[in-house]
Amino acid sequence: MRLWSVVVVCCFFALPSLAQAELLVKKQKFELKEFQTQSGKTIQQVKVGWEAYGKLNADKSNVILITHYFSGTSHAAGKYQSTDAAPGYWDAIIGPGKAIDTNKFYVVSMDTLVNANVKDPNVITTGPASINPATAKPYGLSFPVVTIADFVEVQKAFLESQGIHTLYAVIGPSMGSFQAIEWASRYPNKVKRLIAAIGTAYIDSWSAVRLERWAEPIKADPNWQQGNYYGKAAQPTEGLITALAYITQDASNPVGFNQKYPAPALDKNAHLDIQSDLTAWQQLRQAAAARATLQDANHILYLVRASQLWRVGMGDNWQRAIGKISAKTLFLPASGDFLLTPEMSKNSQQQLQQAGNPAQLTEIPGQWGHLDGLLNIASVGDKISAFLNAPTSTEHKSTEHKNTEPKSSQPK
Repeated sequence: MRLWSVVVVCCFFALPSLAQAELLVKKQKFELKEFQTQSGKTIQQVKVGWEAYGKLNADKSNVILITHYFSGTSHAAGKYQSTDAAPGYWDAIIGPGKAIDTNKFYVVSMDTLVNANVKDPNVITTGPASINPATAKPYGLSFPVVTIADFVEVQKAFLESQGIHTLYAVIGPSMGSFQAIEWASRYPNKVKRLIAAIGTAYIDSWSAVRLERWAEPIKADPNWQQGNYYGKAAQPTEGLITALAYITQDASNPVGFNQKYPAPALDKNAHLDIQSDLTAWQQLRQAAAARATLQDANHILYLVRASQLWRVGMGDNWQRAIGKISAKTLFLPASGDFLLTPEMSKNSQQQLQQAGNPAQLTEIPGQWGHLDGLLNIASVGDKISAFLNAPTSTEHKSTEHKNTEPKSSQPK
């Protein structure tokens, strides 16, 4: 199997890490009897999957939450079985002795609601493809619109069920950065550190309309049938494949993309037949078709809408909302990212700095643009490690206070 055929989409899309897996992990399930969305709708019997790496310490102060990207899953590191073809997507930086050191930290990762990979046996998620307990039929488009904040609230409910009430850090790439930022803004007293990789605190109109390009092929597929295709022989497969192909290209930088796919000028059929597809497009769709076997078209639509609606704090003024973040913060944009550009990360950083948070920023190098947030994340592993191991200002003051605390007076 060619490397490209095992590509996973990081917001938006990504290749699994090629690092040697050192962890064997177990997928587990979390259930809520009911969950109320930010729009006021109630979802019954919510289920999401989760996994963890490392060991929880006695006072539960070493928890790092990993929030995943658009078409990612909770599988951030390690393998479920030693025979798995590849480890989790950030295995290069999560594990014993790695940047996110599981000898020190208890690292938790969860599937989101409406996870794209609902057909993957290792994914547990509630969404449009799930059975509505009230009707005993799939929800389809009757499933309520969900937001980044909803993803965070389900994660919070899980952590609290485990007796975990504060996070040493929350870290995520792409759509995962949205969740991480929402965590730090919504619950500033619970999050000590924030790392937003290939991310931003807002989505502007330009970016939101670009994301609509991912939804339109699905809605234009005759087999989509307004989302009512479950249990039917005809599925909106063509629309889903086209959407995934667009996602792949949008997450790429032309430098890497042009090295991977053949140039149109070399396409003999293109010179002879106006109806022939470019070889590059055929290859792109072939890879997308492999991914489509695990994904659901409606789930993609819901993830697109959650991403389009993203603004930290869900308010009109994201600049005011980001000012609530007290967590020590690091932005990690990818230098060649055309999807969530470095400028968006820098703008987010500047807004934090204006609010008094000395947020840091380091660019991820590489030729793949947005995808470098996964493909080349190890290049900033030392920055991540240093950031995580340095004390926050609060921790520093606490240690300083202990060191300068006067000794008990002793009789002379």
